[in-house]
Amino acid sequence: MFAKPATIRRKLTGAIMLTSVTVLVLTCAVFITYEIVSFRATMTRNLTTRAEMFAANATAAVAFRNELDATELLDSLRTDPHIEGACLYDANGEVFASYPQTMPPEEFPANPPKQGFRFEGSHFVIFQPVVQDSRWLGTLYFKSDLLAMNQRYRFYAILVLAVLGGSTLLALALSNSLQKRILEPILNLAVVARRVSEHKEYSARAEKRSDDEIGFLTEAFNEMLSQIQQSGQEIRQLNEQLEQRVVERTRQLESSNSELEAFSYSVSHDLRAPLRSIDGFSRALLEDGGLLLDERCNKHLTRIRGAAQRMGLLIDDLLNLSRLSRAEMHRVPVDLSSVARQIATELRQSETDRGVTFDIQDGLIVDGDSHLLRVALDNLLRNAWKYTSKHSTARIEIASKKNGGEHVFFVRDDGAGFDMAHASLLFRPFQRLHRQTDFEGIGVGLVTVHRIIERHGGRLWAEGGVEKGAAFYFTLWDRERI
Repeated sequence: MFAKPATIRRKLTGAIMLTSVTVLVLTCAVFITYEIVSFRATMTRNLTTRAEMFAANATAAVAFRNELDATELLDSLRTDPHIEGACLYDANGEVFASYPQTMPPEEFPANPPKQGFRFEGSHFVIFQPVVQDSRWLGTLYFKSDLLAMNQRYRFYAILVLAVLGGSTLLALALSNSLQKRILEPILNLAVVARRVSEHKEYSARAEKRSDDEIGFLTEAFNEMLSQIQQSGQEIRQLNEQLEQRVVERTRQLESSNSELEAFSYSVSHDLRAPLRSIDGFSRALLEDGGLLLDERCNKHLTRIRGAAQRMGLLIDDLLNLSRLSRAEMHRVPVDLSSVARQIATELRQSETDRGVTFDIQDGLIVDGDSHLLRVALDNLLRNAWKYTSKHSTARIEIASKKNGGEHVFFVRDDGAGFDMAHASLLFRPFQRLHRQTDFEGIGVGLVTVHRIIERHGGRLWAEGGVEKGAAFYFTLWDRERI
């Protein structure tokens, strides 16, 4: 949102007034400081001159300690209302004449200096030596109030306030006049910008009122609005074209899905029938004509049957992989620990003579599709079961661990393992790292696991070594609860 015009005006007025007042205050401060210093110097000079004259006239009275003459001389100070006290000291520093006469001697400074002056609080005091023919006879003491100086201070304060007040009003009037010329183009630009921001009126244009930097800014703003308006029209056209393309691509995707369904149906029905015939007639030849055929022919028929059966398994795996990619997911809590124990029981029952230990961590609870996660875990466990079959004893572990901010699940075995140099081939369809004669399979199981983990927004990777076992790690989309 743009700032209100009044706020801009207040800011500009504040800046002008602050600058003006600061300059005036500094100027007045310098002026007052100069006047105070000058006045103090003048006051010091006048009192010093007067003290010198009194000291010269008091020479005889001090020399002969004539208290009467000294008192009459000091009494002449009553014409000066600012002199609050005065006295004459003899050569021993004792007061022998004072003004006013009623002021006790202890009111005057003891052990006075021969010469000097100083400001003491609200008074000014001066010590002037009484000298005759270069011989020091005593000291004259004056004590004056600072009433005149204080009156001058008050005058300066009134003068400064008057100057500041008048100058501030004048600066305010001038700033209002100048702001009208400077702010109006900016305010006009702000109004147009607000219309564009709040109502998306990209056809609005700001009026150019000057040829200075503000005028250049107005031209640039109007040019930007023109480009935005043109871009908006182009975007609308692109959106319309994109919507049309989406409709066409959706139609094509639906058609492709229909064709894929038809192909799956064809694979499921049309390809299975010839395979069943090949397998069935081969078995019939072996059963009915096995005695008539030599050993070589029987081996050929056995190989034909094996190939047909593997082809059937391949078709089944491809169909299952296709269904997994299209199946709708239902996210529910899944107990992987319980699922793993069920699969382990099935594996033990399939080969009761195997010495395999399953180490399954408790409480592996995740959110996901229960059917798909069971398929993934079944493939991983059967993979570990298969690749530990060459060992007399084996251990398969299902657990999880913390890795940074996420939980990582893994299935680990101590079986045949694999060469990490070929790890990138593990999750590619029909890629195998072991010979068919060593371990059966067509290379689709881990691809199925990878597809399921991806649909759950997770990652799948593997670590292993030749005859050092293998470990398959995976994550899911949520921070799993263990």
